[in-house]
Amino acid sequence: MKTLYIVRHAKSSWKHPELGDDERPLLEKGKKRTRKIINYLLEKDTSVDLIISSYAVRALETARIIAHAIGYPEDEIRISQQLYHASSERIYDQFFDLSDEISSLMIVGHNPTFTNFANQFLDDKIDWLPTSGVVSITFDTNTWTDVPLAKYKTNFVIYPKAIV
Repeated sequence: MKTLYIVRHAKSSWKHPELGDDERPLLEKGKKRTRKIINYLLEKDTSVDLIISSYAVRALETARIIAHAIGYPEDEIRISQQLYHASSERIYDQFFDLSDEISSLMIVGHNPTFTNFANQFLDDKIDWLPTSGVVSITFDTNTWTDVPLAKYKTNFVIYPKAIV
C-alpha cells in the first residue's frame, strides 16, 4: 500500500508586487489556517516517509510548517523545481524514482495542477483545492511506478473552512 497526501500551499501574500510569483511568502492567516489542518492530520495519526515540495517560497514554508508539526525532519524535505507550474505527468514523474520502501508521500504545491491531479482519484470532484487543503489517497500497490494504474481509495479531502 502507498499513501499520498496532496497539499496545496497556505494562503500567500500579494503585498509585495516587486517579488516574483515564486518568492511570495505566506500570510499569517495562511499559517493559522494550516495549523487547523495540522490538528486534523495529527488526529489522523499522519506520518510520512518523504515530503516533496515545490521550490516556491509559499509551498516550501507550508511544507516546513507541516513537517515540523508531524515530526518529519525539515532538512529532509526534497525540493522540486518540477512541482511549480507542473502538469499531472510531471507530478507522476516525482514518484518514479522513489524507493518502494517509502510507503507514504506528501507533495506540496500549487493549483490548478493539484486540483486536476487530485480529481483523477476523487469520485466527488472538487472545483478548486483551497489553500492549505489536503487530499489523502491510498493506492493498492507496493510500487510507486504502479500508482497511475493501481486501485485506490480516498481517505479524506480536508481544508480549513471544513474544520469547525
